[in-house]
Amino acid sequence: MTPSPSFTAAAWERTADVRGAVERCAFLAELAEGTLDPVAFRHYLEQDALYLQGYARALSLLAARAPDAGAAGFWASSAHGAAVVESSLHGDLLDSGLLPPGEGTAALASPTTLGYVSHLVATAATAPYAVGAAAVLPCFWVYADAGRRLAVRARLVEGHPFARWVAAYDDPAFQAATATARDLVDAAARPEVEEAMHEAFAVATRYEWLFWEAAHRREGWPPIEG
Repeated sequence: MTPSPSFTAAAWERTADVRGAVERCAFLAELAEGTLDPVAFRHYLEQDALYLQGYARALSLLAARAPDAGAAGFWASSAHGAAVVESSLHGDLLDSGLLPPGEGTAALASPTTLGYVSHLVATAATAPYAVGAAAVLPCFWVYADAGRRLAVRARLVEGHPFARWVAAYDDPAFQAATATARDLVDAAARPEVEEAMHEAFAVATRYEWLFWEAAHRREGWPPIEG
């Protein structure tokens, strides 16, 4: 008898169409080749810095609701990493002089950024713990998967302008954290919440794709007419 796949393996398979769209995403293709417009990369970093603030809140909520000390410690450590370590990397890149200057005003969360953050925080705060854990997993896993593929291509480009960012998400520590997050989600999965977990995972995976698409077109709020 063939054993049933784990929840995370099934969720990965069920989102194959969206992940295919991620692999075809122009933003990531140009990022891998080093040809991405620096203005688009700045827009992405500014939005991602705002996203990470909300993501850290979602991870902190999961830590508070975790079923054991090990899970609580991992989510809390990940929240710290998102709020401090990754945000520091973004700040360094934005101030590196390699990118065009910003507009001089604080960046405003785009509709996609606001939607994604709202989904994660609301799910982590109000849904069962297992559903919240499933919702935050794509940010680990989709990034780790994309980072691994990007790194292979970027290493072929001499003097790649975005090499530091690509390397951060192909880092063995980040890949290991992704594996731990998968294990925690699988451990939390229960039949009575499994479909809600799949929905939360699928929505977040779609937002991962939309986030890169929005960055490529430098999405903002439309002007108010009249």
